[in-house]
Amino acid sequence: MNSLKEAGLERCDVLVAATGDDEDNLVVSLLAKQEFAVPRVIARVNHPRTTGSSTRAGHRHLSEHAAPHHRAVGEAVSVGRLVRLFQLEGGAVALVEVTLADDAPVAQQAVRDIDIPRDATIVAIVRDDHVIMPRGDTMLLPGDEVLALVTTEAEDQLRTMLTGA
Repeated sequence: MNSLKEAGLERCDVLVAATGDDEDNLVVSLLAKQEFAVPRVIARVNHPRTTGSSTRAGHRHLSEHAAPHHRAVGEAVSVGRLVRLFQLEGGAVALVEVTLADDAPVAQQAVRDIDIPRDATIVAIVRDDHVIMPRGDTMLLPGDEVLALVTTEAEDQLRTMLTGA
């Protein structure tokens, strides 16, 4: 963690963890979000089920075979796109992130008023460099970074709910 402090991580707008070690990338990305409140964090994950440059269910997977890297990273930091941060249970569950656009279908709504898919859970909202643990009365606002756990079966429904796409 001292290395991250020395690097001035608290002043960064984007962190890309792209080492050859998935665990290192995930640890650094979680520290960047939780300890340094970096607004955008992207972790490269090379789990055997996620390698390759193919697009699966409309998502780009950052992997050592994805080319060019800068194109995928550029897409990952755009507003209004659902981005997979990492996968669990062999890819059956993913932690996803989306920054709500001004016209997001859920903008200006309380979490309790949103029809969240049964197999999805909003686990955190990052707003103004602060992590919010959402409750029923938590409002979703344009510019919020919404982090959710979702199964692959419910991912399209969650994407539509959050982005309208």
